[in-house]
Amino acid sequence: MAEHSTEPHSTEAHSTGPHSTGPLRVLHLAGSAEDDFLADVSLLYARDCLTAVADPERYVALVAHVSPDGSWRFPADLSPAALAAADPVPFAEAVAVVAGLGVDLVVPQMFCLSGMTHHRALLELLGLPYVGNRPAVMALGADKALARAVVADAGVRVPEAYVVPGGPEAGAADLALPVVVKPVAADNSVGVSLVHEQGDLAAAVEAAREHGGRALVETYVPLGREVRCGVVEVDGELVCLPLEEYAVDTDTKPVRDQADKLRRADDGDLALVAKDAEHAWIVDPADPVCERVWTAARLAYRALGCRHYGLFDFRIDPDGEPWFLEAGLYCSYARTSVVAVMARAAGIDLPQLFRLAVDDALAHP
Repeated sequence: MAEHSTEPHSTEAHSTGPHSTGPLRVLHLAGSAEDDFLADVSLLYARDCLTAVADPERYVALVAHVSPDGSWRFPADLSPAALAAADPVPFAEAVAVVAGLGVDLVVPQMFCLSGMTHHRALLELLGLPYVGNRPAVMALGADKALARAVVADAGVRVPEAYVVPGGPEAGAADLALPVVVKPVAADNSVGVSLVHEQGDLAAAVEAAREHGGRALVETYVPLGREVRCGVVEVDGELVCLPLEEYAVDTDTKPVRDQADKLRRADDGDLALVAKDAEHAWIVDPADPVCERVWTAARLAYRALGCRHYGLFDFRIDPDGEPWFLEAGLYCSYARTSVVAVMARAAGIDLPQLFRLAVDDALAHP
């Protein structure tokens, strides 16, 4: 597979695959089977995606919504009124409904583990093409301990770390402080803490283990900087996108936490924090750190078995060397989605970015 950095690519010549005789019937699969918070995160992104990629000549938008109680709904759209008006349907009946919708393609918008794995596997069982990474890849990326091991084996630097399993037998290894403690399988910096004193380590581990049972204790990489790198496939080539950098500071913000990413407004709706200029910005591609990160990101993309896109977090040490932290192997195709923001900076607009994945998913279901 060829490799490129951030040269803009045009997809105007792309068709919509073998279904070019009429609009594609695209099902947006949203919600969460596990958690009200992740259901709200899904709605935050999926609602914007429906607007951002709307193109009646290319796509007919359909919606399915999964609730934490296991029921499905098939509303006209994802507005609160439409969701409230849609009748709940049990799983077995919902599968029959999906199978009968004449769907050409699915856009998975579920960020809980079962949504990223079981529900994508269901799409494969139903023979429905979908954009994004396969269930096994999603499971690998969601397990921070496994992902870092696979990426390290491919030659990417990772901080020294150990896993504290669930249960009373949980032990500890000897790592020099400070360390970062995080859940093995949770996103949005839930349960993350920086530990400077040995006496605080046990409490930090227990706080992390509340989110999935296992904790990852990782050597703190001194700042430096913290960046994310998006990689997308364009005509079979890996294109590394401009980096997004995040506001961190040795004294006041040595690690990013949940408050730096999402917050609830006074009306209860979720809002994105990491999208304002005080918290995040695009790095000039001429910055010397970019090539180092792009090289590591390509290795991570291949090692994890990604397709269509991948998103990787790196800590940059004082010498300018990138250290892999974790992978975020989803893209919501909302205007605020990190991959979409990076792609726009590279000259790839959101409809083009979406069509790249659509065409490939239809060509290689």
